[in-house]
Amino acid sequence: MNPQMKSFQRWVTTNAALMTGVSAPILVVAILAMMVLPMPAWLLDTFFTVNIAVALMVMMVAAYMTRPLDFAAFPSVLLLTTLMRLSLNVASTRVVLLEGHTGPGAAGAVIEAFGHFLIGGNFAVGLIVFAILVVINFVVVTKGSERIAEVSARFTLDAMPGKQMAVDADLNAGLIDEKEAKRRRAEVAEEADFFGSMDGASKFVRGDAIAGILILIINIVGGFTVGVLQHDLTAGKAADTYILLAVGDALVAQIPGLLISIASAMVVSRVGKDDDIGKQIVQQLFTSPRVLGITAGILAMLGLVPNMPHVVFLSMAAVLGYGAWVIARRPPPPDMTAIAPPPPSDGEATWDDLQPVDLLGLELGYRLISLVDKNRQGDLLTRIKGVRRKFAQEVGFLPPAVHVRDNLELKPSAYRITLRGVVVGDGEAFPGMYLAINPGGITTPLIGTATTDPAFGLPAHWIDERQKEPAQMAGFTVVDSETVMATHLSHLMQVQAARLLSRTETQQLVEHVSRQAPKLIEEVVPKMVSIATFQKVLQLLLEESVHIRDIRTIVESLAEHAGSTTDPVELARRVRIALAPAIVQQIYGAVRELNVIAIEPGLERMLVQALGNNTGPALDPGVAEMLTKSAADVALKQEELGVPACLLVPDSIRNAIARLVKRVAPRLQVLAHSEIPETHTIRIGPILRGALT
Repeated sequence: MNPQMKSFQRWVTTNAALMTGVSAPILVVAILAMMVLPMPAWLLDTFFTVNIAVALMVMMVAAYMTRPLDFAAFPSVLLLTTLMRLSLNVASTRVVLLEGHTGPGAAGAVIEAFGHFLIGGNFAVGLIVFAILVVINFVVVTKGSERIAEVSARFTLDAMPGKQMAVDADLNAGLIDEKEAKRRRAEVAEEADFFGSMDGASKFVRGDAIAGILILIINIVGGFTVGVLQHDLTAGKAADTYILLAVGDALVAQIPGLLISIASAMVVSRVGKDDDIGKQIVQQLFTSPRVLGITAGILAMLGLVPNMPHVVFLSMAAVLGYGAWVIARRPPPPDMTAIAPPPPSDGEATWDDLQPVDLLGLELGYRLISLVDKNRQGDLLTRIKGVRRKFAQEVGFLPPAVHVRDNLELKPSAYRITLRGVVVGDGEAFPGMYLAINPGGITTPLIGTATTDPAFGLPAHWIDERQKEPAQMAGFTVVDSETVMATHLSHLMQVQAARLLSRTETQQLVEHVSRQAPKLIEEVVPKMVSIATFQKVLQLLLEESVHIRDIRTIVESLAEHAGSTTDPVELARRVRIALAPAIVQQIYGAVRELNVIAIEPGLERMLVQALGNNTGPALDPGVAEMLTKSAADVALKQEELGVPACLLVPDSIRNAIARLVKRVAPRLQVLAHSEIPETHTIRIGPILRGALT
């Protein structure tokens, strides 16, 4: 390509971008100019044609979009098209009043065509047609779309918290990454802004319909007055000329207005995100052979009634009947309802018959098999991969693979999660349905089956797809079956992280770190600390929900203290001190003032004497029961206030207190005084006292 052509292309690209940026202001100025400046008839015809073309384009875009945000500029388009029609009305009114006495073609060929061809030159017929169009536009289409836009705006705003929580749930379950979460949050915000704008923009359509009526009346009265008083026309001649022009002008503006109103109704009444309106109608209206067959039978009976148009009714009945016959002959989609067990072997038993116990397993009832079948759009396996990836990124080691298999002994919709062959969690899931989880405080009733969220025990309902949008708008967190199972699996993996860290995973972790810091691992593991001790230290940390991502700090701390002790419990305590900043941040986030739970001084001294060393008196069972119940109550109150539940105790009793309260308050964290970083301050909140109050 020669240099002149390249420079010309750059000039075109630059000017095209510049024109795109200033197109909206230029259009507004042009619209205002049409209201003020006189226009010749040929230019008026051009703008009327542009108005009709724009209205058709807007309606086509609304018909082929798959979700409302695909036409996010629609509120602004409504404003500009409404202004364009009104400015054309003003310009045409000026031409009609100034030049109408010269004949029906004074206002241009478009108005003349609408006045003669569409209504046969009869202004009475034109008035009736215009009145019918106004009723259709104003009373039916505009009124309905305005109500839908108002309700959609309110429900969309109310549903924002629930949708945001659903995004956070998918992010926490590892189903999406941070980038996708940001995109979805932005989409939720844009959807709320869009429906809020549509609620106001629908008033443009309503106002345009009212303005069309008023402009027609003004044109009729004004034209009749100008023709009779200024141009000395007879009443009949003035009526034939000016009223016909006014009706033609009104029809030219009303038909594009009706198209825009229909487009607005299509946008706000859009349901679903997979197909456009045409595909939805065809798929939902013409896919049932029973519906088509019954309709064909009724039309056939009506066609046999005397004096009915037999050919029309019987022809339509034949077409629908043939359609029902064709659809009924289509083979149904394959449905795998059960998996046949393998045939028994007649040979001798061998060591190959001994199947190892799955470290982490997921067993499915036969109705859930479709969730792992890629040919049937099942993506549960992909979700599980995402859960493992997120677990590795957060906790610090790669968990074992999840062995998914069917179990015909389970209920058809049941599943259970096993760890080393032992069931650690179970639940039910229903493909094609959604679980609406009540995050708390929502009293809106739902049509569905009441249940509880299997991961966190929150009240929930299983609902069908028709209830999904209302549930989201009411504030429920709505997730599909795959997400329910993946979230349940993710939660149990977090809780059982210590048991997931077997010797195999520990060895793999050591090999992984050795590739990044070979000298560090070579000096410490297994020379100073054996693999068994290293695994035990990591398990003790994981048992108290301490992530082991910072493996270098852990190894360096072990290298520092391995010479003085080999006790895994003591090594884990010293590692916790080294990890103190990370532990505190994991509990509290990026705050500097820590709101902690403290123990009453008298009770604390008694606990130190009883638990601080092996030679002291044993802790009284009544005191232990009182302490655990009080800790559970205080932890629950802290969680209800949205504050992390964290108990601060002396170093000598931290391990004992943590083991004591773990069963009754598993989410209560126990920190020692030495585990508070110097960069943080503490604020004493609730107090665990010697007696319950």
